[in-house]
Amino acid sequence: MSAALCQGAKVLATASSGNAGASLAAYAARAGLECVVVTFAGAAGPMLSQIRAYGASVVPMAQKADRWKLLERAADRLGWFVTSPCHNPVVGSHPLGIEGYKTIAYEIAEQSDGDMPDWCVLPVCYSDALAGVSAGFRDLFTMGKAARIPRLVAAEVHGSLATALEKGLDRIEEREPSFETVALSIGTTRSTYQAVKALRDTGGRAVCVSNECLMRMQKTLAAKEGLFAELASVAPLVAVQHQRERQIITREDRVVAIVTARV
Repeated sequence: MSAALCQGAKVLATASSGNAGASLAAYAARAGLECVVVTFAGAAGPMLSQIRAYGASVVPMAQKADRWKLLERAADRLGWFVTSPCHNPVVGSHPLGIEGYKTIAYEIAEQSDGDMPDWCVLPVCYSDALAGVSAGFRDLFTMGKAARIPRLVAAEVHGSLATALEKGLDRIEEREPSFETVALSIGTTRSTYQAVKALRDTGGRAVCVSNECLMRMQKTLAAKEGLFAELASVAPLVAVQHQRERQIITREDRVVAIVTARV
């Protein structure tokens, strides 16, 4: 938001299934800027109501990929400040946003008193958070603020990252979805190179999560911890459980799970 104001932007825009759009609309309202959220059929109704409550315009598209075409043209021709991906295939969001995710790594280090966890697990769509957190850990290690960089785990739906890691690919392949996911905000069929690089750099892994596991974990977390998280948000917990069952993450390992749905 600060960068948009410094650049003299008049309109902020994003492609979103709901969460990012609601956040951007709130900040835009506070800054006195117009906001356009380009979404798709099937986006969560309550989220769209929240976006409209902040005064933003909601533009639904029949095809998800059409969102990026619209935003790319609006940025080029109208000067909109676009915070989300606006190219197909997606290469990530606005670089300043990804830089902002580095502060998650800094906070983990601060709360760990420098004794970094062995693993950090995140839900992944286009991997902005994963890339930013990886860069943040690398900063800390380079500055001597951390003795090691945690291994990263991407909790995904359709397996584009797992396939890329398994096959040694740099170009991420489009995956044909075998089911309709309940975790809409991480339901992409193709992630990004930035995610593969972050996972390779840290010796990390990618884990696919099913609807059944997500819904079961959501209920378990609510019943045992009093936290009712969005289905995409519990994806990292499912991934941790998956890796524990295979003894890849051991009982002695220290693990941080980022329970969020905006990735």
